[in-house]
Amino acid sequence: PMLEDQVREAIKNNVLGTQTVALAADRSGASGFVLISTDKAVNPTNVMGATKRVAEIFCQNLDSRSKTKYITVRFGNVLESSGSVVPLFREQIRAGGPVTVTHRDIVRYFMTIPEACQLVMEAATMGEEGEIFVLDMGDPVRILDLAADMIRLSGFRVGEDIEI
Repeated sequence: PMLEDQVREAIKNNVLGTQTVALAADRSGASGFVLISTDKAVNPTNVMGATKRVAEIFCQNLDSRSKTKYITVRFGNVLESSGSVVPLFREQIRAGGPVTVTHRDIVRYFMTIPEACQLVMEAATMGEEGEIFVLDMGDPVRILDLAADMIRLSGFRVGEDIEI
């Protein structure tokens, strides 16, 4: 949600940053370039998804006129990565709560860091020009359930010891 209030920064990072690095790969004659995108780029409904989709389209168009092979991988949430809700929830639980959930009905797809790395490596070696890779991440997880599970697994009672 941070990017919704920082549209200029989202464009600067996700669109202009991608263009800068993708063009540098082309100029240097790199054999391949893997863009890390997001599952939010599919029919985007927010700033993050829209700016990542623009970056994807830029790379696909650049691929058509470059010797560099441009591949995109779309991730869901990577557990334990920077920006993941897991470290945030863990810190909130450690502090005694409350655990903050932006909306009770929000669901997210999750993958592990090794799964994310494997996807990038597979895309880099097997990908065709302009291709978009999406990992089957199984069923989505309701963030409210994740918060409750983490509270319980930390030895506390939801709503009694720690509020959500």
